[in-house]
Amino acid sequence: MTTVRPALDEALRHTIALRTEALFRSSGALREGHFLLKSGRHGDAYVEKFQVLQDPAATSELCGFLAHHGRGLDEEPLVDLVAGPTTGGIILAFETARQIGVRSLFAEEVRAGDGTTHREFRRGFRIEPGERVLLVDDILTTGGSLLAMLPAVEAMGGEIVECVVLVDRSGAGVATLTSPTTGHVYPLRSLWQLDLPTFEPGPATCPHCADGTPLHAPGSTGTGTHGATTR
Repeated sequence: MTTVRPALDEALRHTIALRTEALFRSSGALREGHFLLKSGRHGDAYVEKFQVLQDPAATSELCGFLAHHGRGLDEEPLVDLVAGPTTGGIILAFETARQIGVRSLFAEEVRAGDGTTHREFRRGFRIEPGERVLLVDDILTTGGSLLAMLPAVEAMGGEIVECVVLVDRSGAGVATLTSPTTGHVYPLRSLWQLDLPTFEPGPATCPHCADGTPLHAPGSTGTGTHGATTR
């Protein structure tokens, strides 16, 4: 049975949250406007994590906070590896693992023949049965990326110790993730909880659709202006 590090005390968690917020704000990663989120909902603010992850010093500092969750009180590793989903999770898993002194893996999104997608460890990556895994990711909105990681780790026999994200912007203060395949429940922590409202598209539900503010779709799918949603 894995010995999990006791939860960080409230004062330390508060200090880490303030510093995480400061790093995101100073890098310009927190943007205001009218955004199409990955979930399909609209928001009046968007967190562009790569604005902060492009800075090696800031990334190293943030991963140092993540690494707290993979070490015991004696600073010895409580995990055998750190894993994350593509794309931002690659950077975070690597640097967090480096600071803990273990190896890092990443899982990619794979599309099956029926059109569904799942996460898969490829490129010869292996998790041996019983190996202890720290899952890390950047921004939690719906939790879909981390949820898809759980079956991939479980299928190889890995033991997930904890899931940790830089920012929880779900607005729900999510504390656990439940595997869609096994039903196992895993603890979820965040460095910074950001309460940003999101809206269903359309002028009846989204104030920015109602006032005609141009809609932007940030991230890997592009940053172009879509115009205001009219439906």
